[in-house]
Amino acid sequence: MIGYRPGVETERGGDVIVVGGGVVGLATALVLAEGGRRVRVWTRDPVERTTSAVAGALWWPYHIEPVASARTWALRSLEVYEELARRPESTGVRLVDGVMGETDLDDVEGWAVGRLAGLRRATAAEYPGGTAVRARLPLIDMAVHLPWLRERLRRAGGTVEERTVRDLAEADAPVVVNCTGLGARDLVPDLSVRPVRGQLVVVANPGVRTWLVSTAPDGEMAYLFPQPGRLLLGGTAEDGVWSLEPDPAVAAAIVRRCAALRPEVAGARVLEHRVGLRPVRPAVRLEREVLPDGRVVVHHYGHGGAGVTVAWGCAEEAAGLATPS
Repeated sequence: MIGYRPGVETERGGDVIVVGGGVVGLATALVLAEGGRRVRVWTRDPVERTTSAVAGALWWPYHIEPVASARTWALRSLEVYEELARRPESTGVRLVDGVMGETDLDDVEGWAVGRLAGLRRATAAEYPGGTAVRARLPLIDMAVHLPWLRERLRRAGGTVEERTVRDLAEADAPVVVNCTGLGARDLVPDLSVRPVRGQLVVVANPGVRTWLVSTAPDGEMAYLFPQPGRLLLGGTAEDGVWSLEPDPAVAAAIVRRCAALRPEVAGARVLEHRVGLRPVRPAVRLEREVLPDGRVVVHHYGHGGAGVTVAWGCAEEAAGLATPS
């Protein structure tokens, strides 16, 4: 059951507005709603067009601070995804084998000992490029998962409204949870939030069944994430770049890097190009602010490219802060 753990207090019937309809906002709203709160989500874009919809969505703590908290949130989220993977057709969550390049087994075991199914060192045949680990991890189809979250929230009594918020004061509720991601840069304002642009290419899957992540010495990434009916190829991490327009040269380079790892990808039919802006911050902001009028604002943003990975653990902690004074 997704929701509050025993001992977490709730105020039944309390009104909460969650601003932001990405995976972090929806997960937080769902935890609150299933804990007995009346919850409204205000989202600028339909959930299918949020930044979360562009995510490759492999569970892995990717470039997120603070590291200790992120690992705790990630492991709690892993529990939830393992449960949801029992119903992949409805939830969009599957457990898939794959290889994480440039990763040492000892480092992974230091924080995830006994938790990652099939965790071991990758063989040279599995990853000729060097040090790597193999594991079975959650891989989430966001085209299915985000609508599923929205519908589950509605079944729990929550509502989702498409609404642009220019000031948190517009949210007239005892509790406001700010899950605006990159939008927090202007809304709070918090200039420490910045975009890290990610581009990927969606192709017809030529038969790739396992995921693969590789990082070259110069920092360039390549990843292959098989989803039902398609294969996601990535990626990029362009710090401070705001453009949402796919770059044909970048797309061609992505395909070349992925084909160097899995030759069958070369020549695969391109279905779609996607671009998203990761909401990066020096550290996730997860804190409670009490306004002069007694209302509570819980700031919950800055998850970078790890929003899917930490969503549930982070959501539970945010929900615990969302109690009016």
